[in-house]
Amino acid sequence: MKFFMYVLSVCVIVLCAQIARRQPRLGGLIAVMPLTGLAALVWLYVSNPTNFKDMTDFTQAALWGIIPSILFFLVAFFCFRRHMPLWKVLCASFSVWIVAAFVHQWLLQKSVGEVFL
Repeated sequence: MKFFMYVLSVCVIVLCAQIARRQPRLGGLIAVMPLTGLAALVWLYVSNPTNFKDMTDFTQAALWGIIPSILFFLVAFFCFRRHMPLWKVLCASFSVWIVAAFVHQWLLQKSVGEVFL
């Protein structure tokens, strides 16, 4: 099962990169598809089909985790519009993502996520 997940991941990344060369917008759409989330949910379900708490907690965290990802791409978008080099774009984007991810984890630990849902 692990090998299959690795092969699938590599295939999706390569496919996405190849499509993005010809159609960047379609490549971007494929890149943000919830394929990783789908694989994780299937993995959680296969390991314990009756454990809905783990699946619920995972989907809640993934839902709130969209915010750091949006910030990553927003920073990258504005940096690329300013014609910044890739390494600067990635440093800025990942810096914002890391801060947002820490806030995300802190909020989930404080059970703020349950208040919003």
